[in-house]
Formats: sequence, C-alpha cells, structure tokens
Amino acid sequence: MTGIVYKSTGSWYTVKSNQGDFMECRIKGKFRIKGIKSTNPIAVGDVVDYDLDESSDVVTGTITNIHDRKNYIVRKSVNLSHQMHIIASNLDYVFLLITVNNPPTTFNFIDRFLVTAEAYGIETILIFNKIDTLDEVTLDEQLYMQHVYQEIGYQCLRVSAKEGKGIEELKELMIGKTTMFSGHSGVGKSTLVNALEPSLDLKTKTISEQSMQGQHTTTFAEMFDLSFDAKIIDTPGIKGFGIVDMEKEEISGYFPEFFKLKDQCKFNNCLHKEEPKCAIKQALEEDKISWTRYNSYLKILEGDDEHYRQDIYNDDRIASDETRNK
Repeated sequence: MTGIVYKSTGSWYTVKSNQGDFMECRIKGKFRIKGIKSTNPIAVGDVVDYDLDESSDVVTGTITNIHDRKNYIVRKSVNLSHQMHIIASNLDYVFLLITVNNPPTTFNFIDRFLVTAEAYGIETILIFNKIDTLDEVTLDEQLYMQHVYQEIGYQCLRVSAKEGKGIEELKELMIGKTTMFSGHSGVGKSTLVNALEPSLDLKTKTISEQSMQGQHTTTFAEMFDLSFDAKIIDTPGIKGFGIVDMEKEEISGYFPEFFKLKDQCKFNNCLHKEEPKCAIKQALEEDKISWTRYNSYLKILEGDDEHYRQDIYNDDRIASDETRNK
C-alpha cells in the first residue's frame, strides 16, 4: 500500500493511504537514502510504501520503501553533529513566520533559513505575523525588514491571526498546495493554523514574559488537511538554524541578489571579502545590497553555527541607524 506521512513521533509514523485511511506505521531496519546523513530517515510529507501487520489485535503497518522526494528542507541536528534533521518534504511553499519582538526574529535567522530553502529548491514566502501588536517603533522595524526582502524578490504578507488580517490572502496562496509553517516558538504558527481552520483547535501558549521567547506547543511535525483544498505542515519552533552541506564558494549563490552579480567579480572563486574588484562589495557600497544581508552572509561564511546558537537572541534585530544610512 502507498500513502503520505502525516505525522512523525520518532518511532511511529501516521500514514494516510491513497484511499484516505490513516495507519500507524513503524519502519523495519535502517533506511539509507542516497547518502543523506539524517537523524530521521522518514519525514512528514514523504510518500511511502507499507505492508499491513495483522498479527496483533491492533492492525499496524511496516514502512518498506520511501519514494523519491521532489524536495525537502533540513536543519542541522540539535547536537551540532554533521548530521541533518529533515523537517518536511515534498513542499510547494514554506511560510516563514516572523515577529519583530514577540518574540524577536533576527535577520540572521531569516537569512539562514532562506539560504537553506534556496539550496534545496523550496520557495519561501515571508509572513510578518502579529501586526496587531506593533507600536510606532516596532512597525517601523517590521516595514524595514519587509522592504529588505521584497527588494530581493521574496513575497511578503502582513498577517494578524488575532484580528483576521491577511488570512484570506494567505488562503489563496495555499489552495491546492502542500505548505509548511516554520519559525521560532511563539511566532504564532499554531494560532495561525487555527485561524485558517478553527475546527482543528491546535494547542497554543503565550510568550514567556521573562525571556520574550516562545514556549514550545507543537512537539512533532504534523500535516493537516484543510477544508479549502490545502495541506499544511505545522512544525516545532526552531531556535537556531545551522547551515549544512555547503562549501564556502557556493554560499553566495543562495543569496539571489549576490548570485545576479557574482559573475561580474574579477575572480571566479571570489568570497566577497577582501578580494579586489568584487561586484558584491561594490553594490554594497552603492546601497544596492542590504548590509544586514551581507552581515548574515559573512556569519554563515565564517561557519559560526555554534556561536550563533548560543547567542541567537542577542543578535541585533535590525541594522543600526548608522548602517541603514550608509
């Protein structure tokens, strides 16, 4: 039998068959998928084959094969090993939820996520959530962040799940698609799913007043069928987002605004740091490239994932006034 993985708890997988039935399945032995060093061989969104096991009172399944993925999105495993964790697969879009200060989402985090999505061929749409909570200062910050990414070419939406703003526009993008919500804990992923489909009634929690960080509500990635012909994958909140499997020379290729200019650099292997006649640095001085993006690029290039994870919430949320006015 063939189906799609709707939920993964690490040892059990909920699979929806092509006939629409749900089955709890396990895997038999170890799956090795084309050299992918992953902490989880099977992810939500995978198409799998499975056999029924009717030897016990409760019928379960055994997954025997994973179909080729059209794409998948990963992050470095929590223990900072060289392995990756596959968050989800076979996606049409990823919606990255961003909040300015409730909790804070940094440029560095956004850019690391976008670089990974670009590398694995997944289109990302940025959702600026909780716009109903913005005051004059934080509204300015949010609009600045939105401007940076719209200039590059990323689609951005402004949403308030609480007040229903932007919900219909978001639904239009989701019709007929398999999409995923991702972002820090507390940015409102489950609340937004509830606004899209109130009958799901996903659990939500408030922001910790002491740390201004979100509290985990989603424990495992899970896919939901929505009433308007859409599938959404709700994922656990991500604190850090380590970059995996990238050579230094290829990183700039996953910054679209860098990629457009890199062939104009004097050296083919230019890293856009101290090299002479670098088109990226020239564009930076001419304010054609955002300093926040360039700073994120340098941090990724330097491979400071461990430091990044330790200090994720201490990063500047936006460029300083001096940087903005360069």
